[in-house]
Amino acid sequence: MPTVPQLNPVKVSTESIITVENLCSALSITLEELNEVRSIPNGERYIASQIPKKDGTMRVVHNPHFRLRRIQRRINKRILSRQSVVSWPDHIFGSIPNQLDSERIEHEKDYVACARVHCEAKSILSIDIANFFDNIHITKISKIFCEFFKYSTEVSNILAEICCHNDNLIQGALTSSYLATLSLYEVEGKVVERLLKKNLRYTRLVDDITVSSRLAGYNFDYAKALIEEMLIDMDLPMNSSKTRIQYNSTVPLTVHGLRVAFKEPRLPGDEVRKIRAAVHSIELMASEPNYRTTHPYRRDFNRCMGRVNKLSRVGHQQHSVLVNRLRKVMPLPSPKDIERTIKIITRLERDYPTKRGTFWFSKRYYLAHERLNILKRSFPGISKELRKRLKPLRSKYE
Repeated sequence: MPTVPQLNPVKVSTESIITVENLCSALSITLEELNEVRSIPNGERYIASQIPKKDGTMRVVHNPHFRLRRIQRRINKRILSRQSVVSWPDHIFGSIPNQLDSERIEHEKDYVACARVHCEAKSILSIDIANFFDNIHITKISKIFCEFFKYSTEVSNILAEICCHNDNLIQGALTSSYLATLSLYEVEGKVVERLLKKNLRYTRLVDDITVSSRLAGYNFDYAKALIEEMLIDMDLPMNSSKTRIQYNSTVPLTVHGLRVAFKEPRLPGDEVRKIRAAVHSIELMASEPNYRTTHPYRRDFNRCMGRVNKLSRVGHQQHSVLVNRLRKVMPLPSPKDIERTIKIITRLERDYPTKRGTFWFSKRYYLAHERLNILKRSFPGISKELRKRLKPLRSKYE
């Protein structure tokens, strides 16, 4: 018999958080710490910044106050991202952890895995939810904690307050992607089930909905109406300018930037060419005297390696070739790196008694590790001695 797909998010854990004291215990914080975060003035909770989008416009991102960030991170790690608490449905991808099935096989949940669902499609409908986070009200978030997680009203309202800003989800809060993904938990499964009966495949990558058919020239009017009705019922508008239908023709069908006319997703040919060109550019930079020891080179090298690793995710044969080329021109340390690494480790030693286990301590610890890995290429003896000092400072952060 074919496997029946999971259609809705499911709360796996039978435990619930009923009191504020239980919430503090679950997040390993004191009541005083919780109250301090809740008392942060609205204008100080987030710092706004802008980052460019692909279409040339700017996206406003809000960086949470470090105390607020700490609690949001723990909500993610101990509630929203734990498979022992939440099991995510088959059609949901992006911003959620990979899922283990009953046989302990890991199922990836990134954009490549999402595109793979639509491989060998001949017709594709793409729908974008407009201003997804901004259109999810705090009352909806409180309802998720209360009715989905079965937490008390008081606890649910506190969690919603911590995860929202100005009565809505906000771009930049660490919990926003998880909660936005959960926002359709009541209605989405029914839509997916109805579309499956029409032999249509449905996925959602945060705010990007994709429906595909293996029939050429498929009429998506029914599917589009069904999804639009679902979104309107949840007070979520469609972004009409980004809604499009693709048919198999001279233009390759793509989902999340990957070609899906094959059995496995593929990068567009021009993207592969751009990645090869980026590797060649790094090789030219490396040939300049002493440039491999500079921070700009290190930054460009890491960015290039990340692009090359995209080839691995789609099984491209050029991946190993390009990785080997990059390994020959890896960044090298300078004497200043020794000084900087000693300062980081000395500070970690000083802060260990009082700050171990915090996010910022953990971040500096792994930064020191990264620096030592680079130092080892030119100064193996110094790197070995400094690593001995760093080893006892390891502290797991949750």
